[in-house]
Amino acid sequence: MFNRQMGRRRKPICCPPNVLPTQVAPARVSPTQEVVRTNIINTVVPHIHPVHVTTVNRHIAHNQHYFPRTNSVVNQFAETQMNCGTPENPNPNCFPIRRRFY
Repeated sequence: MFNRQMGRRRKPICCPPNVLPTQVAPARVSPTQEVVRTNIINTVVPHIHPVHVTTVNRHIAHNQHYFPRTNSVVNQFAETQMNCGTPENPNPNCFPIRRRFY
């Protein structure tokens, strides 16, 4: 009937591979990775700030004025001499006595 062999497997028949030409797929571009390289350059910049100091000696004269005051009192006395007669015979029209200068 059928010729079967138990336990034994047959090898598959292999054909030589067909080599097709190489295909180029479109490029896949990843986002650009940024790399920062820092260069530090030390520079000394001299800053010159000249200062001139002028000393002003200001002499201020404080003139103080005093007004001392003295007081004096003059007491004046004046008298008049009237001729009014005698007590027994008074003169109602009294008149001043004239002084005589010698």
